[in-house]
Amino acid sequence: MTSMAFHGGRLEGTVSPPPSKSHTHRAFFLASMAKGTSRVSNALMSADTRATLSACKAMGAGIADDGDDKVISGGDLHAPVFVDAENSGTTMRIFAGICSMFDGESTITGDDSLRKRPMGPLLAALEQTGTACTSNGGLPPVVIKGPNRGGRVSIDGGVSSQFITSLLMVSPMLENDSEVTVEGSMISAPYLDVTVHMMHLFGADAERDGNVFRIKGGTGYRAYDYMVPADFSSAAFPLVAGALGGRVTVTGMDMDDPQGDKAIVDILRRAGANVEVHGTEITVSESVMTGCEIDMGDVPDLFPIVAVLLSTAKGDSRLYGAPQLKFKESNRIETVVNMINAIGGDAEATDDGCIIHGRPRLRGGAIVHKGDHRIMMSAAIASIVCDGPVTMDDIECCAVSYPGFPDEMAAIGMREEVI
Repeated sequence: MTSMAFHGGRLEGTVSPPPSKSHTHRAFFLASMAKGTSRVSNALMSADTRATLSACKAMGAGIADDGDDKVISGGDLHAPVFVDAENSGTTMRIFAGICSMFDGESTITGDDSLRKRPMGPLLAALEQTGTACTSNGGLPPVVIKGPNRGGRVSIDGGVSSQFITSLLMVSPMLENDSEVTVEGSMISAPYLDVTVHMMHLFGADAERDGNVFRIKGGTGYRAYDYMVPADFSSAAFPLVAGALGGRVTVTGMDMDDPQGDKAIVDILRRAGANVEVHGTEITVSESVMTGCEIDMGDVPDLFPIVAVLLSTAKGDSRLYGAPQLKFKESNRIETVVNMINAIGGDAEATDDGCIIHGRPRLRGGAIVHKGDHRIMMSAAIASIVCDGPVTMDDIECCAVSYPGFPDEMAAIGMREEVI
């Protein structure tokens, strides 16, 4: 594991953010379930998405490389006996639903961190379909045995949208039509719009009516050549860097894509950054940040970097609406607050976010990111507004979503030192 000190700097230049991790996961699973051969281009190849590819192979999908493209042959599938999702919650949760279509027994587990992430609401929903599920008190490892035949299912929408995505994506493969009703709040709802949009591309008949999703069963999926779009949650890091100290342009962005994290553009504007959007390019330049209140319920992945953006804003800020942050790669409410305070900021945790008392500058210091890629990258960007370096271990954890992050930030002016 590499330890590094980030010394900030004035960041200027152009960055091409990596492809979307969430889209890549969905594309791999959909192509694997589709009859025929699909091509997935511009896929993000990270630790998490490789875990998804391994899961696809385990259920019988054929995976081949054609240059940078993944050529996936689906349709002839079987229950995988054992799958290690490593640290990928998306892999574990979506694949649990997919495994319910088989009449064989499948065990899904992961690393120490993943085995602390809740699965109870998804397992309870699957059991409504006749699927047999066992777990460690609602935690992984989980054992799934179908067949899931569809029908009416209700699920609590207040823990993770990935549970709902899991139920939706398997539904066209089932014997009967499915109706999935989301009870209570529907957190991270834009991710569900992405799911339904991509299901349509692969031939599914699915519709959303408020908190009810209806999916036609027995149709399966058809092969489709899919290009993964650039990732707004990754683009947020260089964009915030531009707002805090410089002028940074990100390329390859699609403002019409249903990704919820494109909200970073509006958040930057609300905080006072200078933002220009020209086609597929977004440019952000330095300005004085002003504290504001932001509902993070639909965009929890932006929470760490938005907290950094507002750490030196004038006045107080409140980030709220995202209690699900406690169940990410780390307890992100706790980890983000600890990170900001460790480098001289003033933040306090709340049940669904945090309150930040802006300071003119931060001092820097050592942070603990607990292997959480978004905390690691947010802390590196925070060094721009620190008088001293921000130091941390295991910078390689950024490979989960942004493998080239340190090199790309260095290329536009971030001063970095291996220690």
